[in-house]
Amino acid sequence: MRRVVVTGLGMLTPLGNGVDINWKRLISGQSGIRKISDFDVSDISCKIAGQIPLKIDDAEAGLDIDQWIEPRDQKRIDRFIAYGIISAMQAVEDSGWKPKNDEEKHRTGVILGSGIGGLETIAKTTELMISKGPRKVSPFFIPSALINLLSGQVSIKYGFKGPNHSVVTACSTGAHAIGDASRIIRYGDADVMVAGGAEAACCRIGMAGFAAARALSTSFNDNPSVSSRPWDQARDGFVMGEGSGVLVLEERQHAIARGANIYAEIKGYGMSGDAYHITAPAETGDGGFRAMQAAVWDANLNSYDLDYINAHGTSTPLGDMIELRAIGKLLQNNIDNTSISSTKSATGHLLGAAGAIEAIYSILSIVNQIVPPTNNLLNPDNETSGFDLVPIHAKKRSVKNVLSNSFGFGGTNASLLIGSAD
Repeated sequence: MRRVVVTGLGMLTPLGNGVDINWKRLISGQSGIRKISDFDVSDISCKIAGQIPLKIDDAEAGLDIDQWIEPRDQKRIDRFIAYGIISAMQAVEDSGWKPKNDEEKHRTGVILGSGIGGLETIAKTTELMISKGPRKVSPFFIPSALINLLSGQVSIKYGFKGPNHSVVTACSTGAHAIGDASRIIRYGDADVMVAGGAEAACCRIGMAGFAAARALSTSFNDNPSVSSRPWDQARDGFVMGEGSGVLVLEERQHAIARGANIYAEIKGYGMSGDAYHITAPAETGDGGFRAMQAAVWDANLNSYDLDYINAHGTSTPLGDMIELRAIGKLLQNNIDNTSISSTKSATGHLLGAAGAIEAIYSILSIVNQIVPPTNNLLNPDNETSGFDLVPIHAKKRSVKNVLSNSFGFGGTNASLLIGSAD
């Protein structure tokens, strides 16, 4: 079976624009969660989110979208597509991959997904049509909101003519996109794949919808940076985030032959379904456990080979402990040797982009031999005893194999096993 490695990384998150600044801020325990100020949340219970910092407010890491996408083109795409294009540009540039002929273009594909897609564009266009009529609806409305148009835009930009589709599995989207892309390479349908996810649901309708479902944190509106606190006794819901993460995946010998920098290897991929509830995880944690177990088996490894687990860890009262019990079942007697943390404590929950940015953080933990911290874990839940949840401060340690978990509404689960580049 062909082996799949990672040769390019790109990301845009509440911590900033770019891989290096993200890692720097993540490891130092910074938070990207702030009060919402660009739209009205006065009548919404949650008033905070992990939004993309702008250059005008954050000179070091803020986004100036005009530097990446022409203003005219910005009007024709939803923000989730813009975010995905920016991360894809970073990842492709980082990889150094430039197909020289049609054959190489035909062997390069794109799988970029989103959990919700162009929600803001749909909401604004609906308001426009109600107030001014259908003649005011843009001809770019439909292609600006469709989830698969993110993959389409990137493939058109670079002329990548290989497999081209999108994943839509709620909060598992980014991980599923990477896992599916890795299998496309494994089975020989492509040599290079651009894979990941993007989300831009931090808008009035998005916040109202999740608030109505009582999924969001509401106790820390006056202190946003401490609101996302996985496994902490004071956790009361997740914090919405937005952004994108994109990886360039490549068949190992193809990457070696062209002298590419190899960050890590996608060794295993596991999937499962809870078949339990539309929003809540199965109480037994069986779905998450089976996804993790499948990823470990796919990599021909054992649970004691795992050095670090980047948990789904959304900061919800129910989900955090269900996942941790599943992890305990997987690790069995290896609990003491495996570090576990949730980087959502710094970024919030990026929904369809979460699995992609967390895969990148997992890769960087291998490259730098450092495990990111779980921010705000001051009073751990009573059931966390015995687990190394890396509270508050990053931890230097040997990291060779990492499991990255992503679980979504509808009971969809994905786990990626990422290993060092041997």
